[in-house]
Amino acid sequence: MNQLSFTTEQAAWMSAIACDEAKGDLVALESAIHKGLEAELTVSQIKEALSQLYAYTGFPRSLNALGVLQRVIGDRQAKGVKVLMGEDASPLSDDYDALKEGTRVQTQLVGKSFDYEFAPATDYYLKAHLFGDIFARDNLTYADRELVTVSALSGLEGVEPQLKAHIAGARNMGVSEEHLQGIVVALAANGLLSEAGRLAGLLQTEWPQGKPNDAYAQYFVGQSFLQPYLGGVANVTFEPRCRNNWHVHHGAVQVLICVSGKGWYQEWNKPAVALTPGKVIAIPEGVKHWHGAAADSWMQHLAIHTQEQPGATNEWLEPVSDAQYNSLQ
Repeated sequence: MNQLSFTTEQAAWMSAIACDEAKGDLVALESAIHKGLEAELTVSQIKEALSQLYAYTGFPRSLNALGVLQRVIGDRQAKGVKVLMGEDASPLSDDYDALKEGTRVQTQLVGKSFDYEFAPATDYYLKAHLFGDIFARDNLTYADRELVTVSALSGLEGVEPQLKAHIAGARNMGVSEEHLQGIVVALAANGLLSEAGRLAGLLQTEWPQGKPNDAYAQYFVGQSFLQPYLGGVANVTFEPRCRNNWHVHHGAVQVLICVSGKGWYQEWNKPAVALTPGKVIAIPEGVKHWHGAAADSWMQHLAIHTQEQPGATNEWLEPVSDAQYNSLQ
C-alpha cells in the first residue's frame, strides 16, 4: 500500500482532478476527468478519490464532483467511448476493527502516535472512520490517497498547516520527492498557478538540475540548466549570480514559480522583486524584464507560457550589467 499505483500521466490528472474538486471548479473538473479517463484512470479510482475528499473539502464539493464524474461517464458511454470501470474495494472481514487499524495507519502517516485530546470525538472520527474505514479500501493505496490529499489541500487557502502535515504524511506513505514535485508541475500545467506555488513553497526540496542550457547560453550571464516536463513546463536552474539578459515575450504571458533557493525578478524601470520558494510571477506580454539567482544562492524556478498566441516569440536584449546586478539589495 506504500507506493503509487498511477503512471506519471495518471498521477498528473489525478492531481488536477483533486485540486479542481477542492476549488469547486466543476468546468475544469469535467475536463480533467475526461483527460484522466483517457489516461486510463479507472472510474473506481476517480470515484474513490472524490469520495475520500469529503473528509478534507466537505460533502458539498465531494457530492458535486461525483455528479460531474457520473455525467462524464454517461456522456462517454453515449458516444461509444471506452470507459474503464475498474475493481471496487475488497470487502472487509467480519472481525475488522476500524479503530485499531485506523490508529495503526494514522501512526504510520504521522510518524508517531497521535491523540487529539482536546476533541476526543474528532480523534475517534479520524482514527476509526478516515484512517480506519476509508483508508482500508484497497482500490487506492495509501500513497495514492496522500497524493490526492496533498493535491486537494494545495487548492485551498488558509490550510497551510494541514498541507504541510500531509506533505510529511505523503513521504511517510511512500510518495517520493519526484512524485511531490510532479504535483506542482501538474497543477502548473493545468493553469493552477497559485496552487502550484502554494505547494512549492512548502516542499522545501531540491529539484532536478537538468542539462546545461547550452541552446540559450548566449542570453545568460553565468551557467544555467534546463529540465523540461510534460505540459509545457520547464525547470530552469541558475547558479549563484547567474541571470538571463533583459528580454521581452511577445504574444504570451510567462509565469515563473520559484521552487528552490533565492533569486530576483525585475521589470524595466521598476525595483527588483525577490524570488523565494512559492513566489509566483506573471510577466505581462511585451514587458522588458530579467530574472536570475541571488549572489549567494542557487535558484530554481518553473517557467510556463500562458495566453500564447500563434507566432509568439522572445526578444533577447542586452545583458544585465554587473553594476545593475550588484546594486540589488
